Amino acid sequence: MNLSKYLKFLAGFCLSLLFLSTSVAATELPDQVQKIKDTGVLRVGVKQDVPNFGYLDPKDNQYHGMEIDIAQQIAKELGVKIEYTPVTSHTREPLMDNGQVDLIIATYTITPQRQESYAISTPYYYDEIGFLVNQKSGIKSPKGLDGKTIGVSQGSTTKANLQAFAKENGLSFIFVELGSFPELAISLYAQRIDAFSVDKSILSGYTSKQTQILDQGFNTQEYGIASKKTNTELIDYIDNLIEKWTQDGTLKQIQDSYNLKSAQPTED
Repeated sequence: MNLSKYLKFLAGFCLSLLFLSTSVAATELPDQVQKIKDTGVLRVGVKQDVPNFGYLDPKDNQYHGMEIDIAQQIAKELGVKIEYTPVTSHTREPLMDNGQVDLIIATYTITPQRQESYAISTPYYYDEIGFLVNQKSGIKSPKGLDGKTIGVSQGSTTKANLQAFAKENGLSFIFVELGSFPELAISLYAQRIDAFSVDKSILSGYTSKQTQILDQGFNTQEYGIASKKTNTELIDYIDNLIEKWTQDGTLKQIQDSYNLKSAQPTED
């Protein structure tokens, strides 16, 4: 081999080594993510009573909904199985605190207070708070609920947001806090409360011929995927997936499959 051919060979060999080392580096996962991959199981806390988001169907005993599909997409990226843990608004944070779940994907609203205590992803869905009322009540707007009883879920941010909304609009509400959305829906049907309030997309799973969602909503909500405060590497990884799925249309396809329409983000 003459000198010219040798130098060309050497240059090509060095480029191959550089490409190989770059590829290996690109596939390396953060320790927190690699740990999940090594165990072969992603533990996710999900709702089991929110149609279109997280719902345990008694017909097949399987979870269904947008958030279930997102969890499955994450597991697919990691090449692992999923272990679901049913959660409520009241139990989500304790399950993260004690390490029983790796992630919470359960209509978890992003707030500054929660960000101080937990690692939370960028939003994967936007919604706004609404009101479900009985049609026979004649209530057409939130003003019609002045002085009436509003049912909200224990541990959710809805009550605090409603209190702020009432103060801004010169209204007053009486609150009843219950442990689950089905309990709230039943209380509304039985006329023990005058309205069931939570994010509109959640309410969409509890409408009937006797009820309706008021057109007027308020306070755009951002849903994020959450984990323990120390799991920043895991949430950074999730952020990258959300960005990729937003750009390639995966998130919109999931939303469309459940006839969901994300609200417009609030401009800063």
